[in-house]
Amino acid sequence: MGAPEPGGGTGPVAVRIRLGARLRRLRKRQDITREAAGWEIRASESKISRMELGRVPFKERDVADLLTLYGVPEHERGDLLALVHQASAPGWWQEFADVAPPWFLSYLGLEEAATLIRSYEAQVVPGLLQTGDYARAVIAHGHTGATATEVDRRVALRLGRQRVLQRERPPQLWTVLDEAVLRRQVGGRAIMRGQLEALIKAADLPNVRIQISPFQSAAQAAAGLPFTILRFSEPELPDLVYLEHLTSALYLDKPYDVDHYAETMERACVQAEPPDRTPAVLRGLLDELGR
Repeated sequence: MGAPEPGGGTGPVAVRIRLGARLRRLRKRQDITREAAGWEIRASESKISRMELGRVPFKERDVADLLTLYGVPEHERGDLLALVHQASAPGWWQEFADVAPPWFLSYLGLEEAATLIRSYEAQVVPGLLQTGDYARAVIAHGHTGATATEVDRRVALRLGRQRVLQRERPPQLWTVLDEAVLRRQVGGRAIMRGQLEALIKAADLPNVRIQISPFQSAAQAAAGLPFTILRFSEPELPDLVYLEHLTSALYLDKPYDVDHYAETMERACVQAEPPDRTPAVLRGLLDELGR
């Protein structure tokens, strides 16, 4: 396998996305329709579409048959078939399947594969930026019937996600926080102090941009609706909007939907304090906590 795309993830979902994009280029080079490709592997046109978007696991036999259809010679197949095995490997997050629903585990794979993560948050600090104490307070509040062991595992999962920001080729994280997020004392004053201090450090990272939306503009920017937009290294792959609910999630990739959320995100960024003001705003909130 060649070097990973700059900024791209190296987990199984990232590999699936790259493999799917390469298969799509090979198919289009031969001017073969998705319907014809699906017929070749005894599948539907929609399955070929999902494969090319990296949304489903790959079978070696299917990929081999497609490579034959696309005219790829035997001596050029080793690299692509090796990707099939890497794409089938379980992600680190699968060990937390006992405490996280499938729709969220799917998101973690996409998050790891993204090169740009943009989010607007109106309730709590985003999971990628939470301290352990803050995460524990949020999780304990949202899962009042959970045992101590379950809470520990949920916290471990949330902190495990944050490794994506420290890896060799990390994604760019750009988040806008409603001012209410930072004034809501989750877990008490000491925990909030630790969280604000952690955000100041995070804002100094080269791949992290944090903006704070003051009360007077937050409602105009995003109407209090949290959402995340993911972008991937392959230019052929559309951006994806992730909306999380209490018991499910929505994944939107239709251009109209994505454009609407992207415009909302742009308005939030324009109306929020600029990124270089973030440390000063956070220190001001720390001073208020100290009174």
